Order: sequence, then C-alpha cells, then structure tokens
Amino acid sequence: MFTPSRDRGAAAVEFALVLPILLLLVIGILEFGRAYHVQTTLSNAARDGVRVMALQDSASAAIQAAKTSAEPLDLAGARILVEPTDGCTAPGIATGLATVTIEYPFELVSGFLPLDAITLTGKGTMRCFG
Repeated sequence: MFTPSRDRGAAAVEFALVLPILLLLVIGILEFGRAYHVQTTLSNAARDGVRVMALQDSASAAIQAAKTSAEPLDLAGARILVEPTDGCTAPGIATGLATVTIEYPFELVSGFLPLDAITLTGKGTMRCFG
C-alpha cells in the first residue's frame, strides 16, 4: 500500500514521544512491587520476632528470629528495636506489651526515579506471655 511521503516517519516520532512515559510507568510499577514485597517481609519478620519475645522473654532470641524470618533480606544495615529491652518480666513494665520494630533502608534498583533511599518499617506488637 502506498503512503504519502509526508506521513513517512510519523510512527517513529510517536514512538519516541511515548517510549519515555511507558518506560517510566513500567519501572515505577517494578520498583513499587519490590518495595511492597520488602515491606510485607519486614512486617512478617517483626511479627515473628515479637512472638518469640512475648513467649521466651529474650530480646536476643527475638532479634535472631526476625533475622531468620527475613532471610532473603540482608538485615545487617537495618535497625531492629525490641521493647521492653529488659524483657517482659522486668520491674516497672506496666503495659505488658512486647514490640519489635525493624527499620530497613530500601534503595531503588533502577536509578531512573529521582528518589533517595526510603526507610521501610515493619512493626509487631504482642502481649507478654499471652
């Protein structure tokens, strides 16, 4: 089929205009999905850690349980906070709640999006010996 010469290359120009938007959308979806996966992994690890803290009354065991539960993630750079730090049976603990909070620095893989490292947080709370 014969096309007039003035329409020649119009598809290439349209593709060049749409391609950056399409790539930005796809990369954004991939980064958001990865961040969501890390967030759910951190929340699950915090719940597993607080379960150990509430039942065994050991902060070091709770930290180890959280690290084991978040196995695909490297929690070396993360902050794992266990409250109460002295254990559930320490004097002056009025609330009777154990809390494990994991703060993880999440970095984007693509490098195309203009965002710095994001801190994702997973938190779990459970009644001591409950």
